[in-house]
Amino acid sequence: MSSTTLRKNLFKFYLAPTHFFEICGVNSAERFMRNKNRFLILNIFICVFLFLETPAFASLEEIKTAILKEDYQTAKTLSEAALANHSLGTKEEQILYYLALSQLYLGQIEKSRGNFQKVVDSTSNMDLRDQATIGVISSYYSGGDYREALKRSHQMLSQRPDSNYLSLVYLKIARANLKLRNWEPARRFLLKVMSDFPDSLEAYTAKKLLEEKQFFTVQVGAFLSRDRALAVIDELRAKGYYGYIVETKNQEGKTFYRVRVGELSSLNSAEKLKEKLSTLGYPTLIYP
Repeated sequence: MSSTTLRKNLFKFYLAPTHFFEICGVNSAERFMRNKNRFLILNIFICVFLFLETPAFASLEEIKTAILKEDYQTAKTLSEAALANHSLGTKEEQILYYLALSQLYLGQIEKSRGNFQKVVDSTSNMDLRDQATIGVISSYYSGGDYREALKRSHQMLSQRPDSNYLSLVYLKIARANLKLRNWEPARRFLLKVMSDFPDSLEAYTAKKLLEEKQFFTVQVGAFLSRDRALAVIDELRAKGYYGYIVETKNQEGKTFYRVRVGELSSLNSAEKLKEKLSTLGYPTLIYP
């Protein structure tokens, strides 16, 4: 008998005590009174079984789905609930990786780095180790420590030259170099992504980064409507900022009108401008 069927039957018995007494060999209320303590215990057990049954923890697929939907809070909650179960076996390292990834996207940089490192230190699965190592690199990049991100990217490149994730490593190296104004090394690795991995998602990103000018700028929005972008520029002008539009196309050929502010020679200046624009309520990103 399945667990679900058993719960249904117990539920019926609980709502129909006379039927329950017959099944248990109890033929009268008098007999019930003589055995009331025994039935009290049995009823308590039924209530626990019906209403307090521990739910199963989320599957890997459910956690992956939340990640793909960019629902990182749900992915984090599901991962933490799954890790509370102590019989995960080989799935534990994979779930810990997804927890770290969720924390990274939620801005919990230190926690994500710690969990990525735990996966690196514990797993014998080389692909998972590479993914977690890239996670550690990303945590330094997201935290603004571009030099450390660059150093660790080069370390991975030397230690894992046959990794299945070289396109990501090359892109990490390029991005860190861009933030450090190392324009030529950045360009070299962006071209390497495009030549070695022409069909990858990283190649598309590399192509777009190669189109960027050699200065820093702050993006405050990307719109499908040019009129909406122009309206944002008018808002910025009223607040004392000069905005301009950069037109780009995504992989599906849709045109986006990106509104940006500033052409700055230093990352520090761009970060200060980003902070000012953020306080005005704009979703800001520094490019390149």
